[in-house]
Amino acid sequence: MNDLYIWMTTLGAMGMAAMAIVIRLKAIKRPATIKKIILPPLFMSTGFFMFLYEPARPDLLQVIEALAVGMIFSILLIKTSTFEIRNKQIYLKRSKAFVFILIGLLLLRILFKLVIGDSIHVEELAGMFFLLAYGMIVPWRIAMLVKYRKMERELDGKSLVAAQT
Repeated sequence: MNDLYIWMTTLGAMGMAAMAIVIRLKAIKRPATIKKIILPPLFMSTGFFMFLYEPARPDLLQVIEALAVGMIFSILLIKTSTFEIRNKQIYLKRSKAFVFILIGLLLLRILFKLVIGDSIHVEELAGMFFLLAYGMIVPWRIAMLVKYRKMERELDGKSLVAAQT
C-alpha cells in the first residue's frame, strides 16, 4: 500500500508540474497584471485547512525546515522571472531555465519523499511539502510584484516623456 501511495503521489506531482509548465508558457503570451501575480499564493493559502486534521501537523522544527527549504528554492524562481515591456505593456519574459528548474524541483521533491518518506507519516509529509511549496511561492511572487512595480514606473516614465515631446 505504501509503495502504491508513493507512486500515485509521484505521478500526481508530475502531472501538476506538467500543468504548471503549460500554464506558465501560455501566460507568457498575455500581459502580466498585479492580480495574476498576487492571486496564486492567496488561492494556495486555502491549503492551510489541511492542518485542521491533526496527523497533517508537522512539528515546529519541521515547519521551519520546510519553509526554509522553500525559501531557498524560491531564489531559483526569482532569478529566472523577469519582465519586459512590449507594445506598451508588461510581459513576463520567457525563461528557458524555468522548465528545467521546475523539473529539478520535482526530482528533488521525489528524492526527499523517498529518503524521508519512511521516517515521517504520510499526512505529516504532505503538510511539510505544502509548507515547502508555500515557502517557495510567497517570496517568488513578492519578488515578482516588486519587479512588476519597477517596470510599471519605467513604463509610466516613458509614456510621460513621450507625452511631453
